[in-house]
Amino acid sequence: MSEIDKLLQKNDVRPTAMRVLVFKFLLEKRAAAALTDIENHFDQSDRTTLYRTIKTFEEKGIVHQIDDGTGIAKYALCEEGCNCEIETDLHLHFHCNTCDETICLTEHKIPQINLPEGFIAENANLVIKGICDKCSA
Repeated sequence: MSEIDKLLQKNDVRPTAMRVLVFKFLLEKRAAAALTDIENHFDQSDRTTLYRTIKTFEEKGIVHQIDDGTGIAKYALCEEGCNCEIETDLHLHFHCNTCDETICLTEHKIPQINLPEGFIAENANLVIKGICDKCSA
């Protein structure tokens, strides 16, 4: 059994061939991927299957969705031990205005913000926009 199979099973996801392929695709990418990126990469695959795969991964904490301000949801693999909870595990994202890639900066955490009484945070997202290291070189 491969490491990917084990990781998927650990997250209560049955490791089908397509799920393993999508996981490998996301693992090899430096940046977050939009659903259209995944569809284009697997152009012979059923769009519904790919959508369900990403949604299953998101529900099971294998990927997290990123709103980078472009109007297109992007998805990135969660790191080991990530639980994507607003209270404990939020990190910065960087969107490059040159190459249009969005990158997780997981080593840079978003500090917890204490909201006024009665306010309940459901999501937080901090996106820095500029020029990435690849484009600025």
